[in-house]
Amino acid sequence: MTETDRETHWQNVYATKSEKEVSWFQENPAPSLELIAATGLSHEAAIIDVGGGTSRLADNLLDQGFRRLTILDLSANALAEAKKRLGPRTEGIDWIAADVTTWEPSTTYDLWHDRAAFHFLTEPIDRDAYIARLSKTLRPGGHAIIATFAADGPERCSGLPIVRYDPEGLARTLGGGFKLVESRRHDHLTPGGNTQRFQFSRFLRS
Repeated sequence: MTETDRETHWQNVYATKSEKEVSWFQENPAPSLELIAATGLSHEAAIIDVGGGTSRLADNLLDQGFRRLTILDLSANALAEAKKRLGPRTEGIDWIAADVTTWEPSTTYDLWHDRAAFHFLTEPIDRDAYIARLSKTLRPGGHAIIATFAADGPERCSGLPIVRYDPEGLARTLGGGFKLVESRRHDHLTPGGNTQRFQFSRFLRS
């Protein structure tokens, strides 16, 4: 899938479906919050949520006192919905409408979070581009939290094929610059009542 095709797909999803009509909606992003807490990062840490869209992660991080937040998503429609929901709390959040595989970052982060964006990259060239940007923007000693469908999870999402991973397979894909620190499985219950098996892995940037 080309960058243009990806953008068209996700713009259409967020233009035609409400927040709670998409399978990945999560009222309480507990697995992500628990892994972020495990990093021990201070509230001054710079955090980027890749594929953040309308996720409630930003709401929860703001509640906890984090202020240096960046939300990157392919869909400007998704970011607009998130801004509308957060209202005046959006002040200080850096909103980036871009494809992570072609995005040109201009700063570094202490934590890179991605719940279910990486697994949509089915082509090696796109995975390599993602990893290049992860490596460029995450400072040495920083943390990457990446969640994908587990090895026994669904094979498709939002009508698109995905790549399933176990933690060790994801670590091999990211390469030697990232040390697997911990992982956990999570069964996500979709708004439609289906169960999607995820794996969440936390890596340390060398």
